[in-house]
Order: sequence, then C-alpha cells, then structure tokens
Amino acid sequence: MRLTRYTDFAMRVLLYLGRQPERLSSIAEIARAYAISQNHLMKVVNDLVNAGYLESVRGRNGGIRLARPPSEINVGALIRHTEDSFDLVDCGSCLIAPACGLSSVLDEALLAFLRVLDGYSLADVLERRGDFSHLLRSTFVKSEPKRSALPKTANA
Repeated sequence: MRLTRYTDFAMRVLLYLGRQPERLSSIAEIARAYAISQNHLMKVVNDLVNAGYLESVRGRNGGIRLARPPSEINVGALIRHTEDSFDLVDCGSCLIAPACGLSSVLDEALLAFLRVLDGYSLADVLERRGDFSHLLRSTFVKSEPKRSALPKTANA
C-alpha cells in the first residue's frame, strides 16, 4: 500500500501544527520547514480547513492551527479523507475477476491496514518518537537575541 503525496503533505501539516496546537503558523513557514512546494501545501491546507481538521485565522497576525486537540484527530479517518482510492489492483479489467479469490484477500488486508490506523490519534503519532522540530528547516520557537561577546565593564 502506497499513500499519495497529498496524504503525506496532510500528515506533515498536522504533525507540524500538532507540536504546538495553539500556535498560529503560516503555510509558507510549514513549506520552508519541510522544503516542499507551498502551492501544493495550500491545496492540502484548504481541504483540511474545509474538512474541519484545521482552523484558518485571517488577517495580519493570522495563520492556521489545529481545529481540535491532537487526541481527537484520528489517523485512519484522515487517511480515508485524503486518499481518493484504495484499490490495490485493478480487478475490474481482469478476465478472471469473477472467479478469483485475490480481490477478497486484498480487501481483507486493506481493512486490516485501515483498522490499525484507526487505532491511532495524531497525539499518539506525535508521542511515538519524540520531538522532531530540530530536524525541520525552521524552528518552532524564535531564538533568543544574540548576546554581546564583550564582557560588561563597571562603567557600562
């Protein structure tokens, strides 16, 4: 089973925003962090907003954030939302499809795959391996201003 890039980008957005669920982030910031196309990400984010996974705040200090807590975002439901098709093979054009048992086996495997994903929330995924923010191209927290290397003098 191979998930589409669309689903990959959707999961990346949710993982990024899930690290600090209350903070507003921009699409440009997320695209830079993952070094991915901002245009593709805009389509994904728009869909996630319309589906109720994300909240969009307009205006000068606007951005996007999770619309609900990470513990309430089910990975299986998200995957079902973002994937167009789960056909593992194209049995519709096969001559032996009416008598073949492979399609029922593949259907069973797909159900098992989705059942596993249904057992996890975004919070579960975020907790599995720890903090990944140091691996992204930008950081979540703005760094402190650099301090002068010169020692303070008594007259200063």
